[in-house]
This record gives sequence, C-alpha cells and structure tokens, in this order.
Amino acid sequence: HLLFGFATAAERATFREVVKVSGVGPRTALSILSGLSVTELAQAVSRQEGARLQKVPGIGKKTAERLLLELKGKMAPVLATPDWSAVSDAQTDILQALIALGYSDKEAQLALKALPTDVSVSEGIKQALKALAR
Repeated sequence: HLLFGFATAAERATFREVVKVSGVGPRTALSILSGLSVTELAQAVSRQEGARLQKVPGIGKKTAERLLLELKGKMAPVLATPDWSAVSDAQTDILQALIALGYSDKEAQLALKALPTDVSVSEGIKQALKALAR
C-alpha cells in the first residue's frame, strides 16, 4: 500500500481525477501536480493547451492529448471544492473533533461556518454541538 498526502482537498480531488485517465498512474499524477497547480491544470484543460502539459516531466504529446480529452469538463467540480488551508488551527481542530464524534464532513463544515473566527477550540466545539443538536 502506498500513502499519498495532499495540502488541499482540491489537490486530492484532482489527483483522483487524473489517476482515472487511462495510462496515467499515481506517479505520473503526482508529477503533474508537482509541475502545475490545480488552477493551472484546470486552465490548461479548459483551454486545451497540450503544450503546457508537455512541459511536465514524463508527459509526452499522446499523454497530454489523452489528459485533455478525458479531463475535459471534470475540472470545474474540483475547483469548486473548498480550500480549507485558509482555516485557522482552532477551526481545523473543531472540524476534526466533530467528525470524530460521528458527524458527516458536510454537517461539521456547516456548523463551523456558523462559529465566530476567533473562537477557542473548547468553546467552538460546545457551540457547534449546540447548533447541530437543533
């Protein structure tokens, strides 16, 4: 088993979409994400810029064309995923605590949005649980 880590949810979702392309494995997908940001990849796909993809090491003309063809229309949902890297450490801890308590990711995120940004972890968990109990 191999473990892959990503800085954002958008990177993870993009990785999953790129790996679905025939002829592209996890190493190639990681190479693409190392060479291009998620936004740059989405722009290259939407504009059908094969040359931009070919600049990534390990991506030739045929692979770039296949990526453009198979990823067309699939990159917009990836860009719509929320970027939680801007969230504070306290909010991340609150979110993880709610998920550990059995709430879905969506429920926990909705509860987190209702909280003030400067709330402490313990107070934030209390307020989020009260909001979720309603």
